[in-house]
Amino acid sequence: MANESQATLEDIKYTVVYNAPIAKVWDAVATAEGLGAWFMPNDLQPVEGYEFHLNAAQFGMSPCKVTHVDPPNKLSFNWGKDWTLTFELKELDDKTELTLTHGGWDANKVTEFGAPHTPIRDNMNQGWAGLVKKLQAYVEA
Repeated sequence: MANESQATLEDIKYTVVYNAPIAKVWDAVATAEGLGAWFMPNDLQPVEGYEFHLNAAQFGMSPCKVTHVDPPNKLSFNWGKDWTLTFELKELDDKTELTLTHGGWDANKVTEFGAPHTPIRDNMNQGWAGLVKKLQAYVEA
């Protein structure tokens, strides 16, 4: 029987192929400048254990911690108190396949700002749909 205290919601996941070399896509997801160009201002360094912040505008500075770095194929970090963000890159000749996973959703939890995960997940899912296009414009420019 499932544990009542946890009602896991499905990860948000997007897989997109970009017409850009893997090194360029890696720089776009694993450097402060790259991530800031299409996502949020930040002070990321791609070093395991490194603590940094995403500047989430009206939500303020969101604490993050790098959990996995495997250049140029994978970067993961914890975001806020519940979430994980993972970028997985795969080289396809002169193109790059990116899989973005935003996990840590739980129907019984609320964000740091008291908002329930379920509607936030829906909003974020729509947000990521636009962001992966914004990232595409950035790396294919």
